[in-house]
Amino acid sequence: MSSFYEWLLATRYLRSTHRRGFVSFISLTSVAGIALGIAVLIVVLSVMNGFGRELRIRMLSVTAHATLEGLDGTLADWRAAQAAALREPGVIAAAPYVDDFAMLAHGQRVIGTQVRGVIPAEERKTTGLAQRLTAGRIGALTPGSYHIILGSALASDLGAGVGDSVVLIAPQGTATPTGIEPRMRRFYVTGIFHSGMYQYDSALALISMSDAERVYDLAGATGVRLALADPFRAPQTVRALALALGGGFYVSDWTKKNVNLFRSIEITKSMLFVILLMIVAVAAFNIIATLVMIVKEKQGDIAILRTLGAAPPNVLATFALQGVIIGLAGTVSGAALGILVSHNVEFLVHSLEHLLGTHFLDPRVYDMSDLPAYVEWTDVLKVCGVTFALCALATLYPAWRAARTEPAEALRHE
Repeated sequence: MSSFYEWLLATRYLRSTHRRGFVSFISLTSVAGIALGIAVLIVVLSVMNGFGRELRIRMLSVTAHATLEGLDGTLADWRAAQAAALREPGVIAAAPYVDDFAMLAHGQRVIGTQVRGVIPAEERKTTGLAQRLTAGRIGALTPGSYHIILGSALASDLGAGVGDSVVLIAPQGTATPTGIEPRMRRFYVTGIFHSGMYQYDSALALISMSDAERVYDLAGATGVRLALADPFRAPQTVRALALALGGGFYVSDWTKKNVNLFRSIEITKSMLFVILLMIVAVAAFNIIATLVMIVKEKQGDIAILRTLGAAPPNVLATFALQGVIIGLAGTVSGAALGILVSHNVEFLVHSLEHLLGTHFLDPRVYDMSDLPAYVEWTDVLKVCGVTFALCALATLYPAWRAARTEPAEALRHE
């Protein structure tokens, strides 16, 4: 029964009895402040999660999960390495490749790029580039054809399209009686791919691995690229493969190549959580002002309750429950609003871009033109838990002041 009347009084005292209803307005603004703070925090964390997740998905669609290369830059017996890789648990595909840099020239335009020599049938198994061609097909990269597939941004920068020819200039030179001359070969553009990541679309070209060996004067592949069932086990898998082959290889994986990028995303996410949590804390501590005003307004009621037998713990529980109700209402409504906005953030951003006639994300800077969001429930629970704890702490001082009210002193001026 005592718990019931404390709850009843707590909900009743949140509604001001004065005609102006100022206390009720302050209570609503406290709830709104907490809700907006939580919503902003959830949306920002969801955007950071979505950015990292989308970046990882796009990256894994165009790059290998792990690579095994010779220490001297070539892997002459790549077939044995490929067969051993396919026997390794968790490896679903292994493809040889030649990787080097070159200059591509078309008309008056010359651009540096990365050239990857591939075997089309094997490339389809290891990455998703074969499924991301907007023109042509990867099967056109036959040995001796000297065909090339360009990234969409690279093709645009060169001003080249399907059917045009480009001159590939390798960094290695050829010794002639007149001196060292650059090694050049004319290639014909037979396809264009769009991966969605600017760093690859603007600086990657695919050719046949056989043609790459001729251009770069190699006697084998640069290495073997692996596709794994679980990309997060890439470091352990490629290391186990190198040891099984007797060592003497250079191993790498997508986590090592992009460790600084993903670490910066995690650090940024943590810093944003701390900074925005301060905003939530300010909103939570508005509860102190709200409850202090309620305690001041209800001095007479508190005195009457005390004279009727209510103990200080009962008074403290009454006003503590008010703060808990405000905190709970703000936390629940803020979490619902944050999740709703996070699920529709791309639509909202595109609508705002269309309204303002601008584009917020430059793909040349952010590697993507959209603003994805992914809600992680652990983040939601962490935000809600910390906020509710702050709200509960904010109720202690006003509730303690209410419990220390002396009936005779409070009724003296009534």
